[in-house]
Amino acid sequence: MPKALIITGEGFEDIELLYPYYRLLEAGFYVVIAAPEKGRVTGKHGYSVEAGASLDEVDPREFDALVLPGGRGPERARVHPRAGEVVRHFFEEDKPVAAICHGPQLLITARVVAGRRLTSYWGIRDDLEAAGAKWVDEPVVVDGNLVTARYPPDIPLWMREFMRILEKRGLLAPYPKD
Repeated sequence: MPKALIITGEGFEDIELLYPYYRLLEAGFYVVIAAPEKGRVTGKHGYSVEAGASLDEVDPREFDALVLPGGRGPERARVHPRAGEVVRHFFEEDKPVAAICHGPQLLITARVVAGRRLTSYWGIRDDLEAAGAKWVDEPVVVDGNLVTARYPPDIPLWMREFMRILEKRGLLAPYPKD
């Protein structure tokens, strides 16, 4: 069974975490949510999820894909000493990564955006460009193993492209029949 990691923190954008979480479960993935601390994490709109692992406990070698939802979660997660190291692993091993909204803040922390074409929430454009990214204002951008999007209305396009990468990599189980 393929495994996906979602990294977040308090104040995450609820739908940007929940949509890929359930989409990956539906596709047959075992999904782990990680945060700076293990336990309950609450989103901007009041939904809570269980972080089954702290960033200290995560071994990124155990995961096949990474999702970085937005909201305030990335800002809160990126200050953890292991955040950049965990995210960087997925780029060093060319594993699929999906980031939306403020999620690319974790990519900056991992120092993996230089020369990459991507998008994000407009408010972090300057930060991404200062880190060397080629920022574009498009609903979804695919650059190798990385799929990025701007904000919630882009989620269907974002997940469609991410699922395509997972399929190309042979990570999708056959769709179950009733």
